[in-house]
Amino acid sequence: MTTNGTSTERFAGRADPAALNFSNLGFSYVKTNGHVKYTWKDGKWDAGVFQPTFDLNLDIAATVLHYGQSCFEGLKAFRMNDGKIRVFRPEVNARRMQRSCRGLCMADPPVDMFLEGVRRAVEANAEYVPPYGSNGSLYIRPFVFGSGAQVGLSPATEYLFMVLVSPVGEYYTGGMGSPTKAVIKHKFDRAAAHGMGKVKAGGNYAPTLLPTLEAKKKGFSVMLFLDAKENKYVDEFATSNFAALTKPDASGKRTYVTPKSSSALASVTNRSLCELAHRRFGWNVERRRVAFDEVRGGAFAEVAACGTAVIITPVSEIHREVASSSSAAIKSVTSRPPLDASTQSPPQDTADPFGFEEEEPADETTYEVAKIAEPGTKFEGFAQLYEAYRALQYGQLDGWEEYGWMWPAEGI
Repeated sequence: MTTNGTSTERFAGRADPAALNFSNLGFSYVKTNGHVKYTWKDGKWDAGVFQPTFDLNLDIAATVLHYGQSCFEGLKAFRMNDGKIRVFRPEVNARRMQRSCRGLCMADPPVDMFLEGVRRAVEANAEYVPPYGSNGSLYIRPFVFGSGAQVGLSPATEYLFMVLVSPVGEYYTGGMGSPTKAVIKHKFDRAAAHGMGKVKAGGNYAPTLLPTLEAKKKGFSVMLFLDAKENKYVDEFATSNFAALTKPDASGKRTYVTPKSSSALASVTNRSLCELAHRRFGWNVERRRVAFDEVRGGAFAEVAACGTAVIITPVSEIHREVASSSSAAIKSVTSRPPLDASTQSPPQDTADPFGFEEEEPADETTYEVAKIAEPGTKFEGFAQLYEAYRALQYGQLDGWEEYGWMWPAEGI
């Protein structure tokens, strides 16, 4: 089978699209007809190939395995009400991937090649795009990583740009989902100021896995991070940007507020919601530093996490872990005594005399709670944005074409 010059030979491990319940997919990985792969070597990218498999041969010294040269994107394709398939704002993801690649000293795919790869992957897997009316979409995961072998610390001599796709349903059945609780973990920072928090590096996500699992055991769905320097300003959630709405004024207008931080990822969803809020509803938009004291002090009527997978997750409470008064006493008991000042000789009765393997004792913590909304509160402002956003993606919003967000304009 060939689609627009791309071979789509089927392989045994793929899911049968005829057997999929597109109205009840959830958000999990489904193997399709295959993926697209481009290789960068000797200073240039090749023409790319479609591969009807999901295996990958990789040198054991590839830089992705040792030095973390890896970044990715996430976007979606929709079967719209005219029957055509279009992708939501892929050129924005393409430019963000370029910034990520440059930040990680990797070869970056040109925008045209990124778009070509996305199109080839969607066309070859068109039968996996959920039908119009199912509320599903085709999730697209482009990624770049160092495939060239290096033992010394230096950039790879070869890179792969790949695009896989998977059909997905609504993250929360029926819309935005119920308001959830977030937590700010004590002494755990996502990214340092002037660091790599603004790029979509794979290494930015792995460190949040353990604390996120621990948080979920305590009843929190998402983690929120403050700036690492002062722990005073909001950065973003573990997997999503932070957004907030003020109460409507006398004319019904709100203000959409989102943090401006060099440590936070520039979310395509957040950017689009900002533009939609201003353009569709005439609301004010402020992208600025947001002190957590504003959130705690009730400056906002609604708070949400926003990203490609969920679009909008309303947040009703934010619990901040703070050290209890007994923590100082615990530290004084467990701290290693100083070396003898006269001899500076280490104790001889330990295998680690200078404490290289010691871990800082954990503080006992309590919670300070910032209550955004009472249980059962309807997040009416974000609900308006969510409905308009979804309607645009499916071609139901009047004038959706004027935004220029659904690509390609003629459809696939």
